[in-house]
Amino acid sequence: MDDSDTSGGVRDVVLEARGVTVGYGSIPVVQALDLQVRRGEVVALLGINGAGKSTTVRALAGELPLQSGEVWFKGEPTTAPLHRRARAGLRLITEERSTFMGLSTADNLRLGGQARSRCLELFPELEPLLSRRAGLLSGGEQQMLTLARALAADPIVLLADELSLGLAPLIVERLLEAVRAAADAGTGVLLVEQQVRNALEVADRAYILSGGTIALEGEAADLRGRIGEIERTYLAVAEIAEGHPA
Repeated sequence: MDDSDTSGGVRDVVLEARGVTVGYGSIPVVQALDLQVRRGEVVALLGINGAGKSTTVRALAGELPLQSGEVWFKGEPTTAPLHRRARAGLRLITEERSTFMGLSTADNLRLGGQARSRCLELFPELEPLLSRRAGLLSGGEQQMLTLARALAADPIVLLADELSLGLAPLIVERLLEAVRAAADAGTGVLLVEQQVRNALEVADRAYILSGGTIALEGEAADLRGRIGEIERTYLAVAEIAEGHPA
């Protein structure tokens, strides 16, 4: 792959699903999925609960074996497990915040393997919390800690599954601002979200999953202009969930 090509073509693609079918046991949840994430863009993956978003992310990360199709990472097909993809530049944030609750914020940053100064540059809000146990942080502070560790590694690809789940609007805005800045610096981001309007504000492109298949895709700017139609047709249940965070 020629990394000097920034024309938006195939050579820019850092993560791709090609005809991916994946599920649990013999039951497919996502079928014949085609999806691309390019360097320096935020791609939103939207849909109601049960549409297959988290299953897609787990397959792209190497946590779930494919039933058919291929995942391509950095221009090559891969069947590597998550830890090998992580060493090669992929970072995964799941809806379960990956912090060590019994350790301090400072120790969590240290175990992340990135420079503390870089983490605090990304989220200066964490500095006064360095001596506090992660279990005593708010949900938003825990998510900032998780995202700081992921972004401080300057990943090639970030997979973020429901960053905003249950968090206050100001915290969500701060997290999405950091995700957008990471993309502007060159990271390819796949952002799984139920807060559709917020996701489309920071995304470049979006896919909408319905029943395990791509029902709609396009430029985020175009989809923002159709938000009412999209919510009524594909996301009505998600809008109810947004008003009652879990």
